Amino acid sequence: MLGKLSWDALPFHEPIDMIVSGLMILGVIAILAWLTVKGHWPYLWREWLTSVDHKRIGVMYCVLALVMLLRGFADALMMRSQQALAAGGAQGYLPPEHYDQIFSAHGTIMIFFMAMPFMIGLMNFALPLQLGVRDVAFPTLNSVSLWLTASGVLLTNVSLVVGEFARTGWLAYPPLSELKYSPGVGVDYYLWSLQISGVGTLLSGINLVTTILKMRAPGMSYMRMPVFCWTALASNLLIVAAFPILTATFAMLLLDRYLGFHFFTTDGGGNPMMYINLIWAWGHPEVYILILPAFGVFSEVISTFSGKPLFGYRSMVAATLAICVLSFVVWLHHFFTMGAGADVNGFFGVMTMIIAVPTGVKVYNWLFTMYGGRLRFTAPVYWSLGFMVTFVLGGMTGVLLAVPPADFVLHNSLFLIAHFHNVIIGGLLFGAMAGYTYWFPKAFGFTLHEGWGKASFWCWFVGFYLAFMPLYWLGLMGMTRRMQHYDNMAWQPFLLVAAAGALVILCGILCTIIQLVVSIRDRAGHRDRTGDPWDGRTLEWSIPSPPPSWNFALMPQVEGEDAYWYMKRRAREEPAGPGRTPDYEPIEMPLNSSTGFVTAFFAVVTGFALIWHIWWMVGLGLVGAFVTMLVFAWRDHDEMEIPVEEITRMDRAHRAETTR
Repeated sequence: MLGKLSWDALPFHEPIDMIVSGLMILGVIAILAWLTVKGHWPYLWREWLTSVDHKRIGVMYCVLALVMLLRGFADALMMRSQQALAAGGAQGYLPPEHYDQIFSAHGTIMIFFMAMPFMIGLMNFALPLQLGVRDVAFPTLNSVSLWLTASGVLLTNVSLVVGEFARTGWLAYPPLSELKYSPGVGVDYYLWSLQISGVGTLLSGINLVTTILKMRAPGMSYMRMPVFCWTALASNLLIVAAFPILTATFAMLLLDRYLGFHFFTTDGGGNPMMYINLIWAWGHPEVYILILPAFGVFSEVISTFSGKPLFGYRSMVAATLAICVLSFVVWLHHFFTMGAGADVNGFFGVMTMIIAVPTGVKVYNWLFTMYGGRLRFTAPVYWSLGFMVTFVLGGMTGVLLAVPPADFVLHNSLFLIAHFHNVIIGGLLFGAMAGYTYWFPKAFGFTLHEGWGKASFWCWFVGFYLAFMPLYWLGLMGMTRRMQHYDNMAWQPFLLVAAAGALVILCGILCTIIQLVVSIRDRAGHRDRTGDPWDGRTLEWSIPSPPPSWNFALMPQVEGEDAYWYMKRRAREEPAGPGRTPDYEPIEMPLNSSTGFVTAFFAVVTGFALIWHIWWMVGLGLVGAFVTMLVFAWRDHDEMEIPVEEITRMDRAHRAETTR
């Protein structure tokens, strides 16, 4: 009746698991109880859970990412503290099987459920506003994408309470991930969580590519799009091209585990190296899927706060597209030591060095944008400057690892871990925080506290160098990654410094939480009444903060790069006059839909049942998802009309604020 599920799946025999699981369950119950007592459920359901507004979906993606940042960082703290303690005769407090689950969950959560949702959330929020349109191409599909991602998050975290998570690392290489060597449900949790969330990511990529290519404001040609739109286009093209590879690879591994196929087994004619080629054919484009939107954020921030157009706009676009193409011809540098041969290794080493060139072009363009400008040192600028210093250092170590003979020495060491976090934290996370701080007033109508924002940056910046610079040295000393215990006492001082760095980063996370609390408390004094708190250059700053559901009362007419900056300059140059009353018209907007939320519910049911082999529940989940899609397809009303009176009232109020 319940397949493989039994009382043994609960963590009664693991004190640490029981404590963590109990705290998580109590936290969820407390939140649900608070929402119920306060009577927030109707509002939450109406305005958020069933919303198809791209802005609210973008905010929910970012909230999900921030929660998963806390969850993934908790794993990082446990790993760092375990390695700081487990030297010589001391064994630390994490047994090997638990430690293996922690480092696997840390990588999976941080890449798939923190980094991806954060970048997709920023793109969801900002892209339609920058393009001058009212929503994405497929609003309901956008909601489905969000909730499928949330389904993967839920399944991954359920593994804390029921069963176990994978012990294979975040990419689940066979043969370790095959049924023979991982007979438990940990790998199944990993595979089904990522299959479900991967479908959501692919749908989101299709949606955003269509939006950029087909739904720009009148006059906005490709070469008038903001750079963030270009980097988002490149990122989502990579999603559309790369994520089917991931889906197919996981499908083959699932067939190995469930039906006895032999795609990647060491017997029966399978080849584990095929899995490694496929996973990195997705995996290295994934790095650029994540970092390209961050590059776009830095471009917007540096241009805005320098008070001048971005230097070398066309070269930035060309560099973005070059990275998009070259990202597919570098994957083999992840396994130079696997015996491909000198010619193949040489080719991929050269291509890896070449892809550093367009990235260098971007850095110089940002520096030249600041040169001669009047740079305002706000919190988003701090994150951007910290990125440039840190990412360049990470890029140089990446070029070193692109040299096959050097990689043969360093490939499985902590040097690699330090490099990876150098580019992910210094690039992606700094970019996400810059975008979060930059667009927060547009989303919520008030600015964040600058002092706490800068304090958060400095804690992250200093903490990063303390936490990861020692790992470079440990890698050169010969320490390999994923070690739960070590006998070389000379390594321990470096690991103690790394643990101290993790605590400093924790202070940065706490500063971000305090910043949010203080900003909400004092929001009346930081209200953004004009919609343009930063003296922005792109179209999102031309509308109220927060924007109405329809974004633009009148579709903007774009006449050049930095569209809103051009509009403001023209308004200053033209003589004041009575002006013509705008011709407002009713606007049709999509109705809210519970399709995404309900589909996600059945996706969780189906995924959980497949993990535990509860076949009748699999059937119920699939039927429920199918019926949900049928109900959506046969709906009678899918749009509502916003009356002219409401549009006129809100737009005139905004115009009055901007002309004070």
